[in-house]
Amino acid sequence: MRAIEAAAAGAPPRLVWRTAEVLSVTEETRRVRTLALDVPGWPGHLAGQHLDVRLTAADGYTAQRSYSIASAPEAPHVELTVQQLEEGEVSPYLAHDVRPGDRFEVRGPIGGHFVWAASQGGPLFLIAGGSGVVPLMAMLRHRAAAGSTVPALLLHSSRTIADIIFRDELDALVAAGDGLRVIHTLTDAPPADWTGYRRRIDRAMIEEVGFPPAATPRCYICGPSGLVETAARALVELGHAPALVKTERFGPTGG
Repeated sequence: MRAIEAAAAGAPPRLVWRTAEVLSVTEETRRVRTLALDVPGWPGHLAGQHLDVRLTAADGYTAQRSYSIASAPEAPHVELTVQQLEEGEVSPYLAHDVRPGDRFEVRGPIGGHFVWAASQGGPLFLIAGGSGVVPLMAMLRHRAAAGSTVPALLLHSSRTIADIIFRDELDALVAAGDGLRVIHTLTDAPPADWTGYRRRIDRAMIEEVGFPPAATPRCYICGPSGLVETAARALVELGHAPALVKTERFGPTGG
């Protein structure tokens, strides 16, 4: 708890590399996996933070990337949900090759800007593109674990219905009836019986489904740079306070 409070105050403890052991692997979609990790000495984290992963080859070569933490602070283990990138150095191993019992180094938690705690209240307006849903899922898991009933909305863009990450768990969270709404939009070949949105997230969609500015929602946007820029600009143009719009983005390279 002391480490979490320090992170919230903007003064996280000194970051050190720790050895993480993979406890289990869950296939989320055809290109996305969740790894449950045992990290001895893990200081705790806030929903929305990330960590660094470092892989070291037999010849000493190292590769390092940052990944959002998918698990709630209350979870017994640290979870990473990783999407495989074709040109990546780290994600192909994490999202395809790693097995329970494998070990690698992690460092974190990192970040104090893109975080949410139930004590901050809501409403909570979350906007995600693809695997950008991962840190937002940590927030929704934390919301559920904390017993929070603040109104919450997740607007999530995916390529196809098969690419929706955490789909079953999101359905279960909505079914709990505690004030959460989840709205999906598909950008590539929606099924014939799809009744939801069929385009990228845009200003009109945000205005139609989102909270009005008067509700002063806390807004978090994560995904590709284009989506993040579009959504953040739309929220501000619609009258949302810029200080309440938090963004995190990833580009086409890395992994």
